[in-house]
Amino acid sequence: MNEIGAGYIHIYTGDGKGKTTAALGLALRAAGHGMKTCVVQFMKGQHYGELDAVKHLSAFLNIEQFGSPFFCSFTDPPDEADVRRARAGLGRVRELMEAGSCDVLVADEIITASLFKLISETEVLEIMAAKPGGLELILTGRGATEAMIEAADLVTEMREIKHYYTKGVQARPGIES
Repeated sequence: MNEIGAGYIHIYTGDGKGKTTAALGLALRAAGHGMKTCVVQFMKGQHYGELDAVKHLSAFLNIEQFGSPFFCSFTDPPDEADVRRARAGLGRVRELMEAGSCDVLVADEIITASLFKLISETEVLEIMAAKPGGLELILTGRGATEAMIEAADLVTEMREIKHYYTKGVQARPGIES
């Protein structure tokens, strides 16, 4: 059994950079303490540096992607393939929670998946309500609703003040990807 007690629900939201980075930092810290950490990424199927980095920590940290290799863009109605991938990610989160497979579970971009209507706000709230004791649950993404914020124990909003992409700088390997 881990030493985190009952476990809490974290939300990292907002329009600023750093939501996934904060969640992965927590996952890395947990792995350093020998905790089993699972990361389920919604809307992400592209290669990111963290995928290579966690190979060295595979006994403690695992990342699974449930997104397209291409950037998911908002459409109304949402693209059916994006919905299927998000639903598979939601199923995996439920499966990991029910199995007690990890001490820390990161549902990366689950909030954005709800914002893009790939899954419902109700489903996200159900995940939060079903969190078993002893599990630390971290949700990330833009657009956390008031109900999600109310259901969480810790909420951090990343607010963009200044970013070099406004000057045309693209995502750089090792920094943004």
